Amino acid sequence: MIFVCEKNELYEAIVNVSRAVSDRSAIACLEGIKLSLDGNILRLTGYDLEIGIETEISVRSADKGSVVIVNAKLFADIIKRMDSSDITIEVFDNMQVQIVGGDTQYHIAAISAEEYPELPSTENCESFTILQSVLKSMINQTVFAVAQTDTKPILKGELFDIADGVFNMVALDGYRLAVRTEPIKTDKNLKFVVPAKSLGEVAKLLKDDDEPVCEVKTAKKHVVFEFSGYTVYTRVLEGEFHPYKTAIPKESATVVTVETKKLIDSLERAMLLINERTNSPVKFLFDKGVMSISCSTSIGNINDKLTADMEGPMIKIGFKCKYMLDPLKACGDDKVKLLLSGSQMPLKIVPTGSEEKYTYLVLPVRL
Repeated sequence: MIFVCEKNELYEAIVNVSRAVSDRSAIACLEGIKLSLDGNILRLTGYDLEIGIETEISVRSADKGSVVIVNAKLFADIIKRMDSSDITIEVFDNMQVQIVGGDTQYHIAAISAEEYPELPSTENCESFTILQSVLKSMINQTVFAVAQTDTKPILKGELFDIADGVFNMVALDGYRLAVRTEPIKTDKNLKFVVPAKSLGEVAKLLKDDDEPVCEVKTAKKHVVFEFSGYTVYTRVLEGEFHPYKTAIPKESATVVTVETKKLIDSLERAMLLINERTNSPVKFLFDKGVMSISCSTSIGNINDKLTADMEGPMIKIGFKCKYMLDPLKACGDDKVKLLLSGSQMPLKIVPTGSEEKYTYLVLPVRL
């Protein structure tokens, strides 16, 4: 088969589908990119059996056929460095691929596409649509709270919880909880857990514009995201997700409203004294409109103060600094509300307005 295509369009497609290509695999074809040609449409596929990414570009051809380019990274590097806006690619019967751009000519190896595994089916799936910008925001504002260890594999993903026209995306790792909430136009009730790694790749491809939508299709063992010419396939995680709603406190004794950036700046000053060896907690004292922040490690100590709007009794409490920083950096608001119920109860972080688009919980450290 032979086709001619535009260099930059091909390169972008290769780079994006390569996000799903395996670095090392016992199955050689999973380290490559599958090319499927049907006339003037070229489909590119990357798949490592956990996540698959597929897209199509327009080419000039009348041929049909498919092949797997063995080395995805090499393929991308070759196209990137070609000194020509048009690239001609020809696949010969001996599975050699000729890539021509201007006066430059490469020959690289390929293998038969018959060895390439089938992607999951998108038939008989439940589906809903959501704005790409909203889905991207929901992922980015929660993914930091996903568990990093394999102790509970289900917690290495995020829960998609859709019921009664409300979509909650939830991540937790046993020390903190992140919930991002959006209204959604669907009468379906759905619950499934998507691996955080797959969601990270989806977020990189989603647009920030207000108009384009993403269609999410879910089956028993996989989820498919379709948007802007890309299709992302991922398995779902099996198991029972923690009943997160019961963990969120309904009431609070002390309410603190603080400027987000000022609190982030103070915590980052404290982080200068904290590393893996000196992972001491940051201590907070909320009293009479003043937030006193301190930390003492073998490196040194810091004492800082911020003014804030406060209601309720004085509270002294401690947290891991990073666990406080992550939600504050993710929320994107100028001010946040800190809700406290005692020195041994979780801190709840919510927006200052009436609409609680996000809820973060951070467990305290015993002082």
